[in-house]
Amino acid sequence: MGAEVQYITIGKIVNTHGHRGEVRVIPLTDFPERFSAMDKALVELNGQIKLMNIEKTYPHKKFIIIKFAGINDMNTAETLKNARLLIPRDEQMPLPEDTFYVFDIVGMEVFTDDRRYLGQVQDVLQTGANDVFIVEGATKRPLLIPALKQVVRNVDMEQKEMTVCLPEGLEELS
Repeated sequence: MGAEVQYITIGKIVNTHGHRGEVRVIPLTDFPERFSAMDKALVELNGQIKLMNIEKTYPHKKFIIIKFAGINDMNTAETLKNARLLIPRDEQMPLPEDTFYVFDIVGMEVFTDDRRYLGQVQDVLQTGANDVFIVEGATKRPLLIPALKQVVRNVDMEQKEMTVCLPEGLEELS
């Protein structure tokens, strides 16, 4: 038995588009341009994953419109609503050094540089200026830790641990 393939979600079908079987996909990837290069997609609906051929894709407002082979009318397209588009994890786009996917950060154990346990990353807020890690566990209230080089000292993907140097002001909350 080989290792189980891990998938990541790159889009979600949110609705039909027109009456010729096209679907509207909200991209859940930092690389929406990847859709234009795809000729097949793994589509997950109700726990079932199937490989579907793509006839065409094009951007429309904040969506990607996809026409799957064999889906030729609105009613059939409607059956794909809420399906997720997946890729095998090993096909994810490489990131620049010292940047990480949100799904790799969520669940990490967080420690101060003197090894005090702060909790686990529950979520990542993408604020525009810099991301903020929401850490819960060892404190009464969630800690909001800015994802800045001077704060996040080390991210150990193997151990699923993050070491941080809390800025003044955050320390008395912990």
